[in-house]
Amino acid sequence: MTVVEPSVFEALESNVRGYCRSWPTVFDTATGSVLRDEHGREYLDFFAGAGSLNYGHNNPVLKRALLEYLAGDGITHGLDMSTVAKRRLLETLRDLVLLPRGLDYKVQFPGPTGANAVEAALKLARKVTGRQIVLNFTNAFHGMSLGALAVTGNAAKRAGAGVPLTHVAPMPYDGYLGDESELRWMRRALDDSSSGLDKPAAVIVETVQGEGGVNVARDRWLRELAEVCATRGILLIVDDVQMGCGRTGPFFSFETAGITPDIVTLSKSISGYGLPMALVLLRPDLDQWAPGEHNGTFRGNNAAFVTARVALEHYWSDGALQAATLAKGERVRAALADLASGHAGLSTRGRGLVRGLVFEDASRAAKVCRLAFENGLLVETSGSEDEVVKLLPPLTITDDELTRGLAVLNSAVAAICR
Repeated sequence: MTVVEPSVFEALESNVRGYCRSWPTVFDTATGSVLRDEHGREYLDFFAGAGSLNYGHNNPVLKRALLEYLAGDGITHGLDMSTVAKRRLLETLRDLVLLPRGLDYKVQFPGPTGANAVEAALKLARKVTGRQIVLNFTNAFHGMSLGALAVTGNAAKRAGAGVPLTHVAPMPYDGYLGDESELRWMRRALDDSSSGLDKPAAVIVETVQGEGGVNVARDRWLRELAEVCATRGILLIVDDVQMGCGRTGPFFSFETAGITPDIVTLSKSISGYGLPMALVLLRPDLDQWAPGEHNGTFRGNNAAFVTARVALEHYWSDGALQAATLAKGERVRAALADLASGHAGLSTRGRGLVRGLVFEDASRAAKVCRLAFENGLLVETSGSEDEVVKLLPPLTITDDELTRGLAVLNSAVAAICR
């Protein structure tokens, strides 16, 4: 009898590993929108590092700058010390992103992940207002640390905390009740002293809920939410960790709504290269931190500062990337709408280059993703019941790659829904 030894992943890596179970191969190299496993098989990537690789794998422009920086013995680990790399990033962020949009924000470097940025934003909001409650939304996802979990909606993820998740109050997201009454309840609860809802420090919201199932908030709803907050002295935090850096078209996902959040969290694709990095953007009057009051050993990833700067210079000095993203997003929208029209129990939603294919029979979404993988395409599920096939291709994907990936998806859906 032949005994098959477990791989080193099975033998040593924790059971918590997840994506490797959906995509059972060992990846080795990647360029642009393509990954290759150790046997040389290629996979089109409609996942993009969960939105961390908006400019593709090993983007040659960013790679060249990173290699030159490392070859010149540039600072890699810098805590919050002042470095040339940080200065150049701040100047570029100011000149290419903030000033052109009329945004007056201070920049905080928290720890290197989106959850770190969310934790910093929540902590600051409570410090500045002296209040504890934060309002979050149904189907929200903000991270896996305790504060971020508290404002996350998914019951399974929240259960992993192992302790009560307090000082939050959930509100219905746009469309959750199937009508336009969501913010009427928020207004009533906030203004009624007998509602049982204490005045909150902040509201935290995603303009598009990626992990929650590609739920898209209307611009009108976001404007009304901003007005609700502003007129009541409540801080508005927009979590742009996954939907920022051009994913929906504009650099910030809230731009089309014409709102100016009090605090914005960024991570994932802000480094441009998939290197760990996060930012918190905050109104100058909210910058009430004492020196060192919120810190982290790896908040000074200078290699990420280099690639972030070059990504801004290369892709955000004009409107070309935004226009291309919107055009590609329209292609995907049309293709998914056509696909959905041919199958019962199937619908689609999204913005820009984040799109979702929604299955009434939730079990079919995972089956489609599995079959797509077998045919060389990486897509993942999202939503409260994993009922959505979520598409997050790199913004730099070519038209040919987009066509081929959509064809694989189309075939997978046809096979599962026949």
